[in-house]
Amino acid sequence: MTLYLKFDFNAICKKILEDTLKAHNIKHKIIGFGEVDIQEKLVPEKLESLTESLNEYHIEIVENQKSILVQKIKDTIIDMIFNEDTIVNVKTSAYLADTLEHSYGYLSNLFSEVTYTSIENFIILQKIEYAKQLIINDNFSLTEIAFKLNYSSVAHLSTQFKNTTGITPSAFQRIIMKRREINQQK
Repeated sequence: MTLYLKFDFNAICKKILEDTLKAHNIKHKIIGFGEVDIQEKLVPEKLESLTESLNEYHIEIVENQKSILVQKIKDTIIDMIFNEDTIVNVKTSAYLADTLEHSYGYLSNLFSEVTYTSIENFIILQKIEYAKQLIINDNFSLTEIAFKLNYSSVAHLSTQFKNTTGITPSAFQRIIMKRREINQQK
């Protein structure tokens, strides 16, 4: 039997952080996506134990200032794309600059320096991942998905989807439907 799941990345990450910090008896407050205020001094052993526990979920503590800002850029982009409550009708560059209080030029250069890719490429990858989730989990048409992800047209979405995954969104939909049919016959 195959189960099809729908999940919220933000809620999952928050739950993992809450559970892990509670398991280590660490007083904390989750400020936002990817940001936790530790309300006590951590001894090195406790910090090391917390780090190991978080690493099991591929969550790492960022300590370098440049890396922290790059992580904030990623978190802001992910929140902008995946969070249905965040409706952004402004340009991404203006949104990032306003949200992170740095010029977009600085953010873009720093992001490229640290990750060896551009903010634009990261945004495209995140949008395509979200489009795949919407195709798999929901019954949205490609037109609705293109609109939801702020694409100018279905053709624009299809082009970026194919350039990123190697197949068109329509072909991806057919593959998912075929897998469901096969699994239902079992």
